[in-house]
Amino acid sequence: MSWAVIVLGGVRIELEEYEGVIRCNSGDVLNVLSGKEVTTQCYTCYDRDVPSECGRSGQQIKMGLKGFFEGGVASIVAGCSTHPMDLIKVRMQLNGEPAVALASTNPAIQTLRPALAFHTTAAHHIHIPPPPRTGPISVGLRIVQQDGAAALFSGVSATVLRQTLYSTTRMGLYEIIKNKWSDPNTNNMPLTRKIAAGLISGGVGAAVGNPADVAMVRMQADGRLPLDQRRNYKSVVDAISQMSKNEGIASLWRGSSLTVNRAMLVTASQLASYDQFKEMILERDLMNDGLGTHVTASFAAGFVAAVASNPVDVIKTRVMNMKVEAGMAAPYSGAMDCAMKTIRAEGPMALYKGFIPTISRQGPFTVVLFVTLEQVRKLFKDF
Repeated sequence: MSWAVIVLGGVRIELEEYEGVIRCNSGDVLNVLSGKEVTTQCYTCYDRDVPSECGRSGQQIKMGLKGFFEGGVASIVAGCSTHPMDLIKVRMQLNGEPAVALASTNPAIQTLRPALAFHTTAAHHIHIPPPPRTGPISVGLRIVQQDGAAALFSGVSATVLRQTLYSTTRMGLYEIIKNKWSDPNTNNMPLTRKIAAGLISGGVGAAVGNPADVAMVRMQADGRLPLDQRRNYKSVVDAISQMSKNEGIASLWRGSSLTVNRAMLVTASQLASYDQFKEMILERDLMNDGLGTHVTASFAAGFVAAVASNPVDVIKTRVMNMKVEAGMAAPYSGAMDCAMKTIRAEGPMALYKGFIPTISRQGPFTVVLFVTLEQVRKLFKDF
């Protein structure tokens, strides 16, 4: 039942009271100072007193920009704090790649048959020993021993730029779509809509941030190359400049289809599952809306995102890192070619290389991302 009715500019606004909270028919939460007089701000419109004038359209733009800013700040903090694990993940994903590259250029190796096939002639069979198994701790220790502890932050400038472009875009767009598609009465939306919002915002964000992504992968992978083959980028700006000069502008979007696919999977699984887990926890009164809820929901979302995105991430890393020599065929003609060569040379589980550092990074990254985001929202709620 309506508690009060206000007509503003011909628009009928019905106010309802439910468990001490006043809402208007657009779902806006209102504060009541005393009695039945609504004189404070509407938190969706929250610029003007509701009875005099509603600043909804202007404030939606303002809140949309706030979503980009808040998401960007949280993403940069999360990206920088988990950068070493991301670097270790990239090194592990590239482990064993020389055998794949050799197989793609050596006709004798291309004739290798599965283990159960009948052998015809022995002349064309060359045994390639599998790459040694390496864990994240051993990879991290090797990096520190060879290049020092600072090497764990190789490419961090590219991470900052990537989060500024990619994550700021996807987080801001997701909030805008979420506000448009949410039920005005409950402020929630179905899981299918959350996934769709994540797919859209992730794809757009990845297209915007691909140059920084390519630069980041190359800067992180550079240390595993022999000294005479290293690219030695000084910064993300230098990396993008050299790629544009030596390989053409198109090289900045190398692997962009993979980046977009991965970003769509990560954003849909990460943001949608975080919202879903958080709603489930609050609806079942398992915890209050505080740090415990945010950490639990975000870690669960990080696990879901890691499982969904790791195979695409392995292929993306290899395609972006491949070195194309003048007059020579590229190691991979595309994403599918890279996937097939990787599976043939290393087996299907190669697509989950680096999963331990991926979940070790994705879990903390997602926790830091959403905990920081919630705190930033509280800090800027009055702006």
